[in-house]
Amino acid sequence: MEYQGDERELEAAGAKPLGGGRIGFVIRGWEVESRKRPILSSSMLQQWEEKLQASHFPEMIFGESYLVLKHLGSGINLNFNAYDALCGWKQEALPPVEVPAAAMWKFRSKPTDQVVLDYDYTFTTPYSGSACFQENIKSGRENTSESFSNCCWEDCSEQIDMVALAAKEPILFYDEVILYEDELADNGVSLLTVKVRVMPTGWFLLLRFWLRVDGVLLRLRDTRMHCAFSNVVKPVVLREICWREATFKFLASKGFPTDSAAYSDPSVVSEALPIMSRKTQKLMIS
Repeated sequence: MEYQGDERELEAAGAKPLGGGRIGFVIRGWEVESRKRPILSSSMLQQWEEKLQASHFPEMIFGESYLVLKHLGSGINLNFNAYDALCGWKQEALPPVEVPAAAMWKFRSKPTDQVVLDYDYTFTTPYSGSACFQENIKSGRENTSESFSNCCWEDCSEQIDMVALAAKEPILFYDEVILYEDELADNGVSLLTVKVRVMPTGWFLLLRFWLRVDGVLLRLRDTRMHCAFSNVVKPVVLREICWREATFKFLASKGFPTDSAAYSDPSVVSEALPIMSRKTQKLMIS
C-alpha cells in the first residue's frame, strides 16, 4: 500500500503530486510514479506468449503494474516492469531446479498428466531494472516523437550508505509493486517485487526476486538503487546488485532449520545465504 507524507512535509521538500489520478510526485527534478493493476487478462497473456515464445508463465503476472523514475532534465528513465523481467528469465534459461518425485506430482494439472519440467519453472530472472534515455524529437510544427536509447552503467567502488539511509527522516512517499508471483504448485514461492522510498534527501529502491523451493533451494537476487538530492545539476544513481543462494542441505549443515516455514521472510533469511555475486555500478546524469 502506498504512503505519502503530510502536506507540510511535502511542501517543505518541494514535492508536488503528479495529479490526474496518477500515484507519485515530482521532487528535485525527478518524477516518481507507481502503478498497480490486476493480473494480465487471458488475451494479454496470449500476446506475451507469442512475443516471448514461451508457454509457461507465473500464475500471477501484474503486467500493467510498474514503477518509473524519470529524471526530467536529462530524459533518463528507470523502469521496473514484469515484461522486461520475464525477458531476462527467458534469456538466462536456467536449468530446472530438481525437486523430490513426490513434490513433482503437484505440478500436474490433471491426475493422468505426466510431468516433465524441462524449463526454469522458478522464473528466476537476472533483471535489475530497465534504464533508457528518452528524448522527445520535434518533427514538425506540433508533431513530436519519442526516441529511446540504453543508458550506460559504470562499475565503481562506491557503496550505497545503508547507515545513512537508516537515519530518521520524513518519508515523503513509499510504495511496493508486485510484478509477478507463483506458488510453485504449493511447493514454495517465486516472487518479484519493487519497493521505493522517497525522503527529503533522496530516493531509494529495492528490486527483489525471492525464491523458495521447499526442502530444496533458497535464492535471493536484490538490486538496490539510491540517488541523493545533494547534487541536483549532475545527480548520480548508485546501483548494487547482490545474488545469494543456498540449498536446504547446506543450511542444515550450518545449523539452520530445515523447516520451510522458517524461511518465509527474505529480509530475515538473507544473511544466512552465501553471496554468489555482487557488484556496484553508477549512472552519471548530466
